[in-house]
Amino acid sequence: MSISILLNGAKGRMGQAITAAAIDMGCRIGAACDAGDKPADHIASCDAIIDFSFHAVTRGMIELAVAHNKPIIIGTTGHSSEEKKELLALAAKVPCVWAGNFSVGVNLLFALTRRASAVLGNDYDAEVLEMHHRFKKDAPSGTAARLLEIILEERKLNETALRHGRQGITGERTNSEVGIHAIRGGDVVGDHTVIFAALGERVELTHKASDRSIFARGAVRAAQWAVSQKPGVYDMQDVLGLK
Repeated sequence: MSISILLNGAKGRMGQAITAAAIDMGCRIGAACDAGDKPADHIASCDAIIDFSFHAVTRGMIELAVAHNKPIIIGTTGHSSEEKKELLALAAKVPCVWAGNFSVGVNLLFALTRRASAVLGNDYDAEVLEMHHRFKKDAPSGTAARLLEIILEERKLNETALRHGRQGITGERTNSEVGIHAIRGGDVVGDHTVIFAALGERVELTHKASDRSIFARGAVRAAQWAVSQKPGVYDMQDVLGLK
């Protein structure tokens, strides 16, 4: 489906990848916006918004989408839990696809993690390990945050169970904690591993990305899908029919 896209964050690594993917998929970047630009000046001629900019900009982009009744695709990360809750309520007024990761493989990882969390009890210690390039500004990654949400949901735990790394004399690990570890270095596009470790065996689910184009194609695919949807907040599980 050919659509015109308002791309916010166009000069970033993901923005450049989305521009290339959109052209390859028969779509058009109707407006390539970044810091200093005014997306409101271009929204009328575009069919959908894709935002891969900075978390402080998200509210303004959602408000723009709502004001012009345009679908919005959000791949920006780094929001606090309370902030994201408020933004999701606002975004539900239009078709919104909000995902920490837009690749098909990662969304399969989400589904497998949910299944493993349901099958493997609390005697399997859950830990999430993620690695990204040295230039990434937030931690944990949006993908890791979603993996943690899934584990917490299935184990009926809240965010107080999370352990962001460990240092010093922490005492023995308990069954009611979930570890998260962020590594930064080099030019790693994105590696994520979910570990379920019990006494006697360990299950590991891993996804490794080597090219940003997988995320870019997913974001464009989400925009093509969203233009024909009813208002509401969706994720890539909806776009890919994995639910």
